[in-house]
Amino acid sequence: MKDLIFHHIGYATNSIKETSSFYLERGYKASEIIYDEVQQTNICFLTKVENPKIELIEPATEKSSIHKILKKNGVHPYHCCYEVEDIEESFDQFVDEGFIPLFRPIEAIALDNRLICYFYRSDVGFIELVNKL
Repeated sequence: MKDLIFHHIGYATNSIKETSSFYLERGYKASEIIYDEVQQTNICFLTKVENPKIELIEPATEKSSIHKILKKNGVHPYHCCYEVEDIEESFDQFVDEGFIPLFRPIEAIALDNRLICYFYRSDVGFIELVNKL
């Protein structure tokens, strides 16, 4: 699949405020914090010219999958996100390449309700796909 365009790197964090302070002191700008009811998370994007976009994901409840990730691994970058032209076609291609889908594409409030989905493969780790605008 050659149509992947890097979008952001996602960090699991216990505290958006604490983790973002490191980046804000180095010139990054923070978006507003958005509550994602579906994923039960709080999300903030950090941006800086000519640097990768960073997504900070904080669990809003103990039921959030991020809560489980943090308990196991602590604060860390845990996924890369790529934009794709057609998320349904890309979904099928990733499955054909041996990736395990975590769920079918769903709307993500933090990404302007664009469709997203996550995949895992042991030699690659977690990948998020987001449909282009």
